[in-house]
Amino acid sequence: MTPGHTVTPGHTVRASARGPMPGTDPLEASRIVHGELGHPHLPHLVELPDRGVGSDAVGRTAGLLEELHVDLQSYGWRLSARPGRDAVRIAGALRSDINATADVLGAQSDPAAELKVRIVGPLALARSLYLSNGERALSDHGARRDLAESLAVGAARHVDAVRSGTGVERITVEIDESGLGPVLAGAVPTVSGYRTLRSVPRHEATAAWRTLADALRAAGTETVLSTDVDSADVPVVVESLTGAGFDGAGLNVAALDTAAWEQLAGLVEGGRSVWLGLLDPARLELDAEDVPRLPRVTEMVRRIHRPWRQLGLAEAQLPQTVLMPASGLEALPPVAVRAVLTALTDTSEALSQLAAEAAA
Repeated sequence: MTPGHTVTPGHTVRASARGPMPGTDPLEASRIVHGELGHPHLPHLVELPDRGVGSDAVGRTAGLLEELHVDLQSYGWRLSARPGRDAVRIAGALRSDINATADVLGAQSDPAAELKVRIVGPLALARSLYLSNGERALSDHGARRDLAESLAVGAARHVDAVRSGTGVERITVEIDESGLGPVLAGAVPTVSGYRTLRSVPRHEATAAWRTLADALRAAGTETVLSTDVDSADVPVVVESLTGAGFDGAGLNVAALDTAAWEQLAGLVEGGRSVWLGLLDPARLELDAEDVPRLPRVTEMVRRIHRPWRQLGLAEAQLPQTVLMPASGLEALPPVAVRAVLTALTDTSEALSQLAAEAAA
């Protein structure tokens, strides 16, 4: 693959999920994921933040850093000179998640041929980690550069570990840059709260992402940059991810206005994938039996199909989309998790039918 690599669309629209799941049992969480997101959909390596230290997204990704270490302080994860007991907990939790996935795949007659893993992106990581002086790593240009380079090496090693641990060759890496808007706008507060940090220059953000994308490309993965920016920042993100050579973009449907959809249309026309956050777990209402009140499949299809047609995109290009929840599923009970994933797979199948009819 080279920068600008395009994704060859398959025949179906697929569903996947972010990564975080409820509970503390990786085997049970993996069974849910692989049960609901079987072929042709895309299961993910589970994350279980309820387990505590090292199972949160930032700690988990920080544990992948090459030649950089972290420890947990009262205010969050801090860069440290040497690994300690927190590093051991991070590595142990990740290893148990990989092993659980391998166990579930080993028990299936037709195991998944592809797996998605999520890591926190270099800018979100710099925002969330702290220097020895207590300030955010985002405040220091050298720290941002070192984190980006360390993460690139560590992420590629992580892909190798997932492959060898699960036997799954095809890996997609989701680079999660949640909270990107304030980083680009210079609106991230300092630790004191009396001022804000300078915005990260666009060329630096692109360079950090390119370093990561190049390393993951060399590891043989597809890469997707996902973020929760508002519509106004979508053009910047699309331009930067294209320059960095990512294979796709992940955005939440609720945040997309007409101009933002036009940006996504450009990605589709260029052969890239779009990963659409369609259901927001935080907004779901549950009944007495924990079953969520979900929109009808026809309504969810309309949320994607209507702007798709308005922009003049071909229905045969719909398989370049992957449907996702807008955030993690860790706050939902298992019954609701299954219902959300079923709704997404049902919607993807309805969109796949539209694509098949157009191609006939």
